[in-house]
Amino acid sequence: MPGAGKGLVSEPGRARGIPVLICGDVIREETKRRGLPLTPENMGSVMLAIRREEGPAVVAERLVPKIASSRAAVLIVEGVRSIAEVVALRRDHSVTTVAVHASPETRYKRLIKRGRSDDPKSLEEFQERDSRELSVGIGSVIALAQEMLVNEGSFQDMRVASKRVISKVTHK
Repeated sequence: MPGAGKGLVSEPGRARGIPVLICGDVIREETKRRGLPLTPENMGSVMLAIRREEGPAVVAERLVPKIASSRAAVLIVEGVRSIAEVVALRRDHSVTTVAVHASPETRYKRLIKRGRSDDPKSLEEFQERDSRELSVGIGSVIALAQEMLVNEGSFQDMRVASKRVISKVTHK
C-alpha cells in the first residue's frame, strides 16, 4: 500500500546494483503524456483508465520491454498492484513477491511527511487512494506474497529486514 515502505525495501537491492523498476513511474509517465499534472486525483484516474483501456496487467506489460532490455539476471519491480500484473511478469520470469505492510495510521503519517505531488493532502484523499488501490487488487498480491515484511519499527530495523529478504530471494 502507499507509504508502507516499498522504496526502503528496494534500497539494499539498488545498493547491490540490482535494477529497480517502479510501477508508479509507468502511471506518472502516462499522466504526463496525457498532459495532466501529477496530483493524487489525476494519477488515480489515469491508473484506472489505462487498466480499463488496456487490461489489468497493463503496468507490468509496459515494464516487460524494460526488463528485457536490462539483461539483468535479477531485478526488482516495485509497486505491483494486482495478481494480473504478477501473472504477466511470471510469463517469462521467475517472480518472488515481497509484501510490505504498515498500518494505515503509519502510512498516512509517512505520506504527509514525504509530500510528493501525488501524495494525499488529507485523510479523505488518503482513504480514497487506499480504496482505489484495493479496487485494482493490491490486497490479493499482499495476501498471496511469498515474503512479508511489517514496517512499523525503526528505519534501521526495516533496513536489516530488507537486506535479509533481498539476500534470501536473490540467493546471494
